[in-house]
Order: sequence, then C-alpha cells, then structure tokens
Amino acid sequence: MNLSQTHIVPKQHVPIRLQDYGVGIFEAALTKSALKKVLKKQYITVNGNIATSATYINGGETICLTITQDAPPRKSLTFKLEVLFEDDYLAAIHKPAGILVNGNSFKTIANALTQNITRSTLSDVAKPQPVHRLDFPTTGILLVGKTSSSIRALNTLFKNRAIKKTYYAVTIGTMEHEGFITTTVDGKTSKSKYKVHQTIDSKRFGKLNLVQLEPFTGRRHQLRKHLFSIGNPILGDKDYGFENLILNGKGLYLHAYSLQFIHPFTNESLYLKDQLPKRFKKLFADI
Repeated sequence: MNLSQTHIVPKQHVPIRLQDYGVGIFEAALTKSALKKVLKKQYITVNGNIATSATYINGGETICLTITQDAPPRKSLTFKLEVLFEDDYLAAIHKPAGILVNGNSFKTIANALTQNITRSTLSDVAKPQPVHRLDFPTTGILLVGKTSSSIRALNTLFKNRAIKKTYYAVTIGTMEHEGFITTTVDGKTSKSKYKVHQTIDSKRFGKLNLVQLEPFTGRRHQLRKHLFSIGNPILGDKDYGFENLILNGKGLYLHAYSLQFIHPFTNESLYLKDQLPKRFKKLFADI
C-alpha cells in the first residue's frame, strides 16, 4: 500500500509528515490493538473522511492521524497533612484514618506529601516517599524519606529492626496485665508485646483496655490478628472481631504512637511521637 502522503496533524492542526520521523502510520500506532483504538476514537481520516476498520486503501490516499501533542494536565491532590518532624533528610507526619499510604488510588498519603513537606536542599533530593505502611483504618506517625540516600537508609533501619515502633489500642474484654503474643501470620513467625495501662467497665463490651503494643516483627495486620487470637480484639475492628461486639461508625481504635531510632545521617537519637486521638481520651480521662 502506498502511503506517499501520510502525515500526523497535531492538536494545533499543523501538518507534520511521518516520513520526517522515518516511520509510517502503522509503525506509529505500534500494535494492531493500538490502531483499532485510534480508529474507534475516530482519530484517523482517509482523504478527509473518518476512517473505520472497514475502510479500503487503494493507494495514493492521504491518511491523517490526529493526535494531541500535550497530555492533559494531571489532577493535583489537595490534602493537608500534619507534619510532626522535618529536616533535610526525613520527615514524620500524622496519618489520618481512612486513607491509604500508597497504591493505585488518587487520594493517598504518598500523593499528598509534595505539597506538605519542604523540598530538601541536598544534592540527592527525591520525591518524598513513605518508608513503611500503616493500615487504611489506622492512625498515627508515618516516616518519610526526602532524599535518595535517606530513603535507602531508613528502609535498611526497618529491615534490621533498628526502629522501635510503639502503638496504642483499645481492646475488648478482660486481659492479663502484660505479656507476649507469638503466633504464625501468613506462614511466618510473628511476635508482639503488650501492656495494659488502664481498664474501664463498659455496659456493652464488659471491659475496655488501653493497651500499649510493641511489634517485634512486621507482618500484615499483625497487632490486630494477635489481639484477636487471645480473645481481646481491637475496638472497631470489623475484620478481626467478634460479630456481636463490632463497633460501627467510630473507626479502628489503633494508633501508631511513636518511632524511636538513631538518625542515619546526624546520629541524633530521635523519639518522635504522635499524641493519642481525642476519641481515646474520651474513653480514658487520665491519659
């Protein structure tokens, strides 16, 4: 087939000959499926008429592919985050409940970091990136790297368990004052430590406990699964709770309270905290 006059017409409708780029129209489309898509979207004309998959080419026709030169502007996420600590290497922010840390969703902590964190002045500045995760319903402190080297260093600290994480939860039922929970989670050994700080009576739940938690491993949903396994699920946990004791509409009472580690670049001993939410304090007046 003779494509002697094949050319692209950009959005501004200024003709550009594909021959100038050394490619033909079907090479520009890359694949048959891509060609079908542009035909379906009516981006191709033959002698000025919109082409379809049934259009015959006899040779000598002018075939035009109309494309958009500039990609449409991406939506920007406007989402205010509370910054708890920040320097040129890293930052710590408060993660609210009901938002993913990262993933394919538009509204994530990762997508909101740039507008909330000051750009590093260091030579290996990078897009701010969370270096660990918190569950969708969990609140609390989240650590973020601001340079390529700090992201790597913080990942190494987590891998080597050199960052001490402390959580607080409100649990249901009578508990021992303190103890360790060791189980298998997703086929791997997992271990957590707990300590009960306060207990109050509850007409609906019997007992509610303010519990300090320290995970020694980092399995998915580890603390939630551990507390459920000893018969003391977290208040508001719809995935790991007893059906008759599910609290609806108040969220999960699990909060990432603190991170303690040695700063990988300044060697400063850091103890970063995110104070307990008001809903915890409404239950336990003395905290």
